[in-house]
Amino acid sequence: METGDPRNSVPPGRGAPFFGFVVAVGVLAVLVSAGPLARLPDRLPDLPAAFWTMAALAVACDARPFVPPGRRRASAVFPSTCFTFAILLGWGLGPAVAVQAVAVAVSGWRLGYALWRTGFNAAQYACALGAAYLVTRLGAGDLFHGGQLHWAEVAAVGGAAAAWFAVNYGLVTTAIRLRFGARWWPRVRLGLGYELLSTGSLLLLAPVLIAAARASAALIPLVLVPLFAVYRMARLSTEREQLAALDPLTGLPNRKALLAEVAEQVHLHAERAARGAPDAHLALLLLDLDRFKHVNDALGHAVGDRLLVEVSARLTGVVGEGDLVARLGGDEFAIVVPRLTGTDDARELADRVVAALAEPVPLDGLPLDVGGSIGIAIFPEHGEDFVTLMRHADVAMYDAKHRNDTVAVYAAESDHNSAERLSLLADLRRVLEATPAVAAEETPGVRGGDGAALAPAPGLAGPTRNGRALPRNGGRAGGETRPGDESGRWRLRRRERVEAPHDDELINRIVANADPIRRRAGRDAATNEAVAGLHIDGPPVAGGTDDPAGDPGEITMYYQPQIEIATGEVVGVEALLRWRHPRRGMVDPGELIQVAEQSAVMRLLTRRVVNDVVGQLAKWSAAGITLRAALNVSVRDLHTGEIADQIADRLAGYGVPPDRLQVEITEGALMADPRRVLASISQLHRIGVGIALDDFGTGYSSLQHLRRLPLSEVKVDRSFVLGMVEDPDDAAIVRSMIELAGALGLRVVAEGVEDERTWRLLHAAGCDIAQGWFHARPMPAGELVAWLARYRPVHPVAAADAEGQRQHPRG
Repeated sequence: METGDPRNSVPPGRGAPFFGFVVAVGVLAVLVSAGPLARLPDRLPDLPAAFWTMAALAVACDARPFVPPGRRRASAVFPSTCFTFAILLGWGLGPAVAVQAVAVAVSGWRLGYALWRTGFNAAQYACALGAAYLVTRLGAGDLFHGGQLHWAEVAAVGGAAAAWFAVNYGLVTTAIRLRFGARWWPRVRLGLGYELLSTGSLLLLAPVLIAAARASAALIPLVLVPLFAVYRMARLSTEREQLAALDPLTGLPNRKALLAEVAEQVHLHAERAARGAPDAHLALLLLDLDRFKHVNDALGHAVGDRLLVEVSARLTGVVGEGDLVARLGGDEFAIVVPRLTGTDDARELADRVVAALAEPVPLDGLPLDVGGSIGIAIFPEHGEDFVTLMRHADVAMYDAKHRNDTVAVYAAESDHNSAERLSLLADLRRVLEATPAVAAEETPGVRGGDGAALAPAPGLAGPTRNGRALPRNGGRAGGETRPGDESGRWRLRRRERVEAPHDDELINRIVANADPIRRRAGRDAATNEAVAGLHIDGPPVAGGTDDPAGDPGEITMYYQPQIEIATGEVVGVEALLRWRHPRRGMVDPGELIQVAEQSAVMRLLTRRVVNDVVGQLAKWSAAGITLRAALNVSVRDLHTGEIADQIADRLAGYGVPPDRLQVEITEGALMADPRRVLASISQLHRIGVGIALDDFGTGYSSLQHLRRLPLSEVKVDRSFVLGMVEDPDDAAIVRSMIELAGALGLRVVAEGVEDERTWRLLHAAGCDIAQGWFHARPMPAGELVAWLARYRPVHPVAAADAEGQRQHPRG
């Protein structure tokens, strides 16, 4: 008899081995129980009322077994196990097998099992009872002597119960393996604990039942009370598990249920793919609502909750019968779509979801527009497990948001959080921690807001021992130490002290453990330190010396001159960060900042830049070179408010006047959080540090912000300057910016000046300062000094008179 129960069928290609096993178990059951069953008719008149009572209860209870809801439970709970095992202990194998077969037939009929399945269940129980009976016969014979149960007999009963469970569960496990192939173990493992608790409780109740039967058959029905209690506890436990898998607001499955569903569907679709079925694709759609925060802020969370309930209703109404809609939390939903032929099917469903959400939601008479961004990940193209599919769907969803689109399918080029990026972030932290001695010495208790250790300014208190200051390196370059130098040994031990792990250190460990080269390098370094007894001269080298994979490279500062157009004098430089990676070469500065800005490493990077730039200004001042240096800071730096304290600390430590330093902020940083950014900028302004607005014209600055900010300079973005000669519109835009800044009393710097015609156009427009390859490329500090010695100022008017004859020096 075939029913809709999927466990009544066997996947194509597995029928022969599976049904061969079923037949083999049936034959074994016949061999085990044929003799005792043949002798049973002669024993029936002698069986007591206790036996018939147990037999009747076994059949009656199995007429309504407890079936756990869901598809992931190993099996139903059959109370007949308690009675048939008790019959085995009291009256032997034949009566137990006969009663169990009748109970299985009744339960199979009630549950709609196929005929082969009912037969297999009867056979597996017969084999289990036969194994238990064999264990009891290995004992001293009759288990009960005068109604008493001794320790040896208790051990025999326990061994019989263990044998029953091992044989029964082993047969079921083998059948599952033959049916599901290589993915059988997760199902068996998930069901083992449940089977041990439910079936084990029934088996251990059997000796208590048979002991009561020896006293009086009237005591046997009393076992229904604890059986009912077990039944109720199992049902309540199942209901709690169901509730734990549901979102309390919308009633949809939650993340836990989504994980279980995807895990099972991945298994089923892997089987389909192995058979070459065309519908072997599984789609995971991740939906994030747009503008939901505005609803919460404007109308309150109660209205927001009602909106989420309405959205969940629309989602469940638009998906198919076999699809799963889950709420992950907040305004995020997920949809699992099985049995697809490709990406186009998933896109079609995503388009239907977008159309369903396009209709306004009326709440309290106010129509609320609800939209969303959907990311799609497909099995097996984009991942073969829940974690990978979920991450890739999330990447696609944010890709859709950034492109102002509604639907996006995962693309590897959109994944900015790849293992390569994590490795790059870990290397960046390592190279920042391997700073020169003047920047790397730590003062206990000096830490940034992210917990990262920060270096003190030169001249501040250094490390101490027993209340006495330890000697510094005496100005030796690069933190060089001599053999026996106490300072070098102290610094090495300081680096080995256990400190609270940071997020990025954990990422570093994950990447290192996943990379066999890094892992081997780490082991070799640890071995070398152990052999050397940790007596190492000079600063430690991270990641080993010969393995390039363990070398994080070198971070240096380059400086590009800024030329006053009217006089041709060099009035300042812009400090630009450069990272030479051992495997990737020069890392693109934009990628470097993008990697660092979203992590705590950004503060370490800013600390390093501030220290290097201010220290370089001090060196130039000592050499008689007076320049103003501009450095860039990130949004993260301005939001924390620590940047002003760091700069003030360095300026005081190096003795550099504040007006020799200028901080550049972008329009994007300004608009991210104007209140906090304004507070940090105002504090820098009070110190005396100049403020420049970088990339002017590319963001969202308004006259309101320009009027309120204590700016001293604006920098016209190179995208406009580069096109001045060929594009009249760009030239008009640049002239307008210069006039606007001049009216506000701000100095104007033009970036991207790469030819003389642009230089002269900027002079005619009234621009103050030029920066670009026309004068010099960015260069290290040492090369800049040599370039300054060669440089000769040229005035735009003089250049116009001698046009075509002058050869301007370039860096």
